[in-house]
Amino acid sequence: MTDSFTHSSRKLLLDTVLRLLLLLCVPWSAFAQSSGEISKLQVERLDDDLVMSAQLQFELPAAVEEVLIKGIPVTFTAEAEIYRERWYWLDRRLTSVQRSYRVSFQPLTRRWRVTATTSAGEGGAGLSLNQSFESLSDALGHIRKISRWRIADASALEPSANYRLEFRYRLDVTQLALPMQIGTLGQSDWNVTLSASKEFSPEAVR
Repeated sequence: MTDSFTHSSRKLLLDTVLRLLLLLCVPWSAFAQSSGEISKLQVERLDDDLVMSAQLQFELPAAVEEVLIKGIPVTFTAEAEIYRERWYWLDRRLTSVQRSYRVSFQPLTRRWRVTATTSAGEGGAGLSLNQSFESLSDALGHIRKISRWRIADASALEPSANYRLEFRYRLDVTQLALPMQIGTLGQSDWNVTLSASKEFSPEAVR
C-alpha cells in the first residue's frame, strides 16, 4: 500500500512538473493580447435591473477560423463584476456574472450557430439561446455586441456609494478538448482577450 501511495505521489509530482515546464517553454510574446478594444461601455438602470451594454472590436485570428470551419466549436466568455469602492479598505465585490457564446459551424446546412448561455447570477442557471446565421461574419457581429445584459439587481446599490464595473471578454480555450488546449500553448492566435472598466454612481444611471 505504501509503494502504491508513493508511486501515485511521484506520478502527481511528475505531471505537475511537466505542466510547469510547458508553461516555461511558452514565449512571453505568446501571452500578448490580441488587438482589439471595447467601445461604448455603458451601465444603466432598466426597471429593477442594472444592465450593461458594450461594443467589442476584434478580428478573429486565422487559426481560430480554420478550426471553426473544420466543425470544431469555439467559445467566447464575457464576465462582468461590480465593485463598491471603499477608500478605507479594499473594494468590495458586489456581484459577478458570466455569459458564454459558443460559435459552431453546421456543415449540412452551411449555417453558423451561436449558443448564448447565462450564469446563475442572471436568474436562470443554464438557460441557453440558439441563433443561426448565414455567415461567420454575421455570427461574429452578433457576439461583438452586448446589449442590456442584466448584471445586478438595482436595489442592491446604495444611493450614496460609488461603484466600478469590471468587464472582460476572452476566447475561452478551456472549453476546447484537452489535446487542443495543449496545442494552443504558445500560440498567440488563441489569446483573444479584451477588458475595460467604468466607474458609476446609482444616481447617474437612473
